[in-house]
Amino acid sequence: MHALGAEFNIIVVRYPTDKTLNYRELLAHARRSLPTDEPYFILGESFSGPLAISLAAETPSHLCGVILCATFARNPRPYLTPFKSLLAVAPVHWMPPAVLSWALLGAFGTRMLRSDIAQAVGRVAPAVLRTRLQMVASLDVSAQLSVLVVPCLYLQATHDRLVPESAAEHIKSILPQVSLVRINAPHCLLQTVPENAASVVSTFLRESILLKQAADIRHNPMQFK
Repeated sequence: MHALGAEFNIIVVRYPTDKTLNYRELLAHARRSLPTDEPYFILGESFSGPLAISLAAETPSHLCGVILCATFARNPRPYLTPFKSLLAVAPVHWMPPAVLSWALLGAFGTRMLRSDIAQAVGRVAPAVLRTRLQMVASLDVSAQLSVLVVPCLYLQATHDRLVPESAAEHIKSILPQVSLVRINAPHCLLQTVPENAASVVSTFLRESILLKQAADIRHNPMQFK
């Protein structure tokens, strides 16, 4: 999200690429990066969406809002659940670059983006990829989603070949107050249309900060006199 510019301080949480971590371990890994003394937002993209929801459900005191991008609260392809055991031996490292580009970038892919995506996926050990796929097949954080009290924005990619529209509909049904914005983009929305995404996200950030400031004034009126 470099397109947001210098107005916001961005912390990128990177998961280990050579070590398999279960859901609780990934959650703890991400939690350690959360600020403890200043307002912040959590952005969960794709696989990280359920983690962002779970962290926000813990209602940390300085959290101002959540941004979900091309993601889900439960398995977005439930018809694949019966084949979950096969994911443990899936030949993920044999996927041709063309197939990877088709799934993640579609018609929005450029030579540079295709190269960047292939390199990023190539750095992740096959065992780690398989573990994450198995997690996606099993995860359901709908209960955590239902208790969110901070503003929430969902960026839906209209040409997403991995996460179907039903994933956003499910989130909306659980959390009616979520602001859903559809953007003409593939699954890798933030990478292919960064300026469009940044415009929507920055507006959401500013509005949410104002809401939190107003709420703080209501709860602590003497502090602002």
